[in-house]
Amino acid sequence: MKLRFLPVIFSFLFLSMSYGQQTVGVFLNDSLSENGYTLFTVRNNTYLIDNCGFLINSWESEFSPGLSVYLLDNGNLLRTARVPGSFNGGGIGGRFELYNWEGDLLWSYNYANSDYHHHHDIAPMPNGNILLIAWEKISYMEAVTSGRDPNETPTAGVWPDKVVEIEMVGSDDANIVWEWRMWDHLIQDFDSSKENYGVVADHPELLDVNYEAYANTGPGDSGSDWMHCNAIDYHPDLDQIVLSSRHLDEIWIIDHSTTTEEAAGHTGGNSGKGGDILYRYGNPVAYDHGVVIDQKFFGQHDVKWIPEGYPNAGKISVFNNGQGRQGGNYSSIDVIDPPVDAAGNYIYETGVAYGPEELFWTYEADPPESFYSSNISGAHFLPNGSVLVCDGNAPLFFEVDLDGEIHWEYVNPVLNNGSPVTQGSSQQTADVFRATRYPLNYSAFTGKDLTPGDPIENNPFGYDCQIYDGISSTSDLQLAEAGFQLFPNPVSTILNISWEGNEPIELFIHDLLGQVVEQQTVSPESSQLDLSDWANGVYLLNINGLGVKRIIVAK
Repeated sequence: MKLRFLPVIFSFLFLSMSYGQQTVGVFLNDSLSENGYTLFTVRNNTYLIDNCGFLINSWESEFSPGLSVYLLDNGNLLRTARVPGSFNGGGIGGRFELYNWEGDLLWSYNYANSDYHHHHDIAPMPNGNILLIAWEKISYMEAVTSGRDPNETPTAGVWPDKVVEIEMVGSDDANIVWEWRMWDHLIQDFDSSKENYGVVADHPELLDVNYEAYANTGPGDSGSDWMHCNAIDYHPDLDQIVLSSRHLDEIWIIDHSTTTEEAAGHTGGNSGKGGDILYRYGNPVAYDHGVVIDQKFFGQHDVKWIPEGYPNAGKISVFNNGQGRQGGNYSSIDVIDPPVDAAGNYIYETGVAYGPEELFWTYEADPPESFYSSNISGAHFLPNGSVLVCDGNAPLFFEVDLDGEIHWEYVNPVLNNGSPVTQGSSQQTADVFRATRYPLNYSAFTGKDLTPGDPIENNPFGYDCQIYDGISSTSDLQLAEAGFQLFPNPVSTILNISWEGNEPIELFIHDLLGQVVEQQTVSPESSQLDLSDWANGVYLLNINGLGVKRIIVAK
């Protein structure tokens, strides 16, 4: 299913024409937005805000992010941080910090030395352990012995990724309880006298050690970050891990039920395949199963399973950055439904690329290039079936439903130096790696003081943003059942309203700052609104508490 919609900045543009002064904070929060608390990090600070942009809590670290952050179900904050070391690549981290709700540091640990260095992401596990992504250093000679083309191998060697599971110990230590290395699962058809030689197309469970080598060469270590995994997620029911490799334009699923010894081989675990790739998607050229036009992902980030209990649970979502996409650079949110057999094994037919052939769902702007973040960024699904998107380079967060309707918009108000911007300023605010929305019933919030503070930005507007408690994503259905209709829309002067029944309807009309512009009660005998004096723009019509419709005034 492919959907193309108006750019996410649509309402922002109308707002700018109508008011001209707002540059950051909440631009839209309607009744169909998933009410909850949104978490994001800029520089040394992590923020938790409500749907109106009011600060609920914040945490401060001595370290810059490295890069992800998670609010655990007990209310503690698990944060990655950047520390120097022998590796120097995009997304470098190396440190983990655990804070309580009050901001006290409970535990910290560095996974960084001359041989390995954590980067980008982690995945908290239900057992309290942490899965992390790390580079490991492979020398030039070892890489060539393993079948790398010596002419395309950096003199500093290569940094393939590995996954490590750690257990927190005390206040500053950890136990390593499990490990998987991609370097144990290679194939190459370059040199028959070297290790890992074989037919690449015959082994989709292995990674071609020479694929994309030409794009990552250079002196020193400039091409060493060969795979550049930037996201990890864990599925507790499947006991599987999914990884996103930006440089190879693929996602991979591996088996976590193995021992470390089995993970280094090709047998064992629930799958019986050890640490081999169980499923891969995004770029079949990487395993000689397609041509360039078959590529689906382009520098993607933030791969996730949609959680159990959510609409479309078990499917996989990706922020497809779109850098190098055929037809031009633009971003999309893509959802795939990996095909499995009756036993739950991923279906693979010899010589045919892993399915599905078509995406289950995708969000693109119209025109597509109006939504583009070349790096970072993320997307995750919410309990109401919508998806929260972090356009990291904008930096804009927005919530979009599967029909392409935008229900929440927020522009990060923090500058690159970590200071809040003054509302109305045209200063460029900082990029954001990800934003995560936690629902109101998330156990982390039990017993916590959730009294809203001020917005993060300086000199915020005194607007009256409404939190729509109790109104769910079924409101469109409720309005449809009531026979509610608005026409014409867009409207220039008179807006007609019709519904089934004889009872009056109370209307609250909000601008995109959340301010009530007008309140009226309309009856079947007088069911029109005269908008001839209204400024052009987008307005939200709250109908009898049932839901919200967006109206556009255009003259």
